[in-house]
Amino acid sequence: MAVVADLEIHRYGPVDGPPVLALHGMTGHGQRWQHLADGYLPQVRMLAPDLRGHGRSTWAPPWSIDNQVDSLVELLEAEAREPVVLVGHSFGGTIALHLAARAPERVRALLLLDPAMALDPAKLLEIADLTVRYPDYTDAAEARSEKVHGAWADVPDEVLDAEIAEHLIQLEGGRVGWRYAVPAVVASWGELARPIVVPPADLPTVLVQAMRVQPPYVSAELRGALTERLGDRLTVVEMDVDHMVAQSRPAEVAALIEKLL
Repeated sequence: MAVVADLEIHRYGPVDGPPVLALHGMTGHGQRWQHLADGYLPQVRMLAPDLRGHGRSTWAPPWSIDNQVDSLVELLEAEAREPVVLVGHSFGGTIALHLAARAPERVRALLLLDPAMALDPAKLLEIADLTVRYPDYTDAAEARSEKVHGAWADVPDEVLDAEIAEHLIQLEGGRVGWRYAVPAVVASWGELARPIVVPPADLPTVLVQAMRVQPPYVSAELRGALTERLGDRLTVVEMDVDHMVAQSRPAEVAALIEKLL
């Protein structure tokens, strides 16, 4: 691993493989894609950065979507010799849409895994406030329990074990927390209130909606905007799964990436 544009980049697969840029969701990290890359897409050259404010990348501001995209454009300029298949989960899906709109020449296809965009500001304020008030856990068991009883309910134990090993860190005072900057995450929740952005009209796009997420992150307005913009270039896949789509259904996600390649 190395640092480009203040980002820690997790690289998987052969250097001459077809390129995929994979973007994790809020509070996540790039190593979340390892299970998918190593186990299901060994032929692919996958670049999976820790986003700004997350993981082992810089925690320094600014943390806006625009600044995230700036760093990712620099990454692609340094590491991708051809347009990439761009995969984004949740917050990463929103960043992927902005990146495709900003630098369409660098993206050959788009896979959106339960993207979170143009969400209710009141709900985002509530989530940001909870992040400030409850940023950590008593111990690893409490942190694991929150995931098991939340969005990670259908993720295999070994994948959750890897998440905890990489991403849970010891904090001052004996408590533990995920490896991200709380101020960055609070600011980023606010970014999800921004208006819908759509990709270029000729960009092949797959939208995966996790149907167990209620209320949904993928709104009717987002689906409608993508349909209006892309027409038959858009494929919508509804999966009976919770929010962590790639971790829960890696074989199905890998098949979608292979089709886009």
